[in-house]
Amino acid sequence: MSVATLEWNAPFEALEEGLTFATGEHEVTQAEVLAFAELTGDHHPQHTDAAWSASSAFGEQIAHGMFVVSLAAGLVPFDPDRVMALRSLKDVTFKRAVRFGDRIRVEGSLDGLRAVGEDAGLVTLAWRIVNAGGELCCRAKVDVLWRAGA
Repeated sequence: MSVATLEWNAPFEALEEGLTFATGEHEVTQAEVLAFAELTGDHHPQHTDAAWSASSAFGEQIAHGMFVVSLAAGLVPFDPDRVMALRSLKDVTFKRAVRFGDRIRVEGSLDGLRAVGEDAGLVTLAWRIVNAGGELCCRAKVDVLWRAGA
């Protein structure tokens, strides 16, 4: 039995729970992680200091968890004519560190649908952010406001 793939340009009323998707990959670089630290002010040495992080539990610098989630949001091909807004992130759980050079992607499914008016509905997506080896790095539930109609 094959599983149907989520069509990002489909109207809300055409969506069904269980639709799946997978994104392309993105390679995480040290330059990106350091730029994220500058943008956010999160200069924890686990992410920014090679000498400090060498003696940490991870043994090296790793990406910020919030950077990984932000990358995932960029990888998901939201159609701007359908997805009107990100409403919430829920149940975010970090399972494995993302290291410099790791390639990550999002595997997901449509986990819930709720109409919120005649012109839109709330869509819950279950994200699995995995590395190139398919190992789970992070999981999250993401609610988006999805436009209905033609």
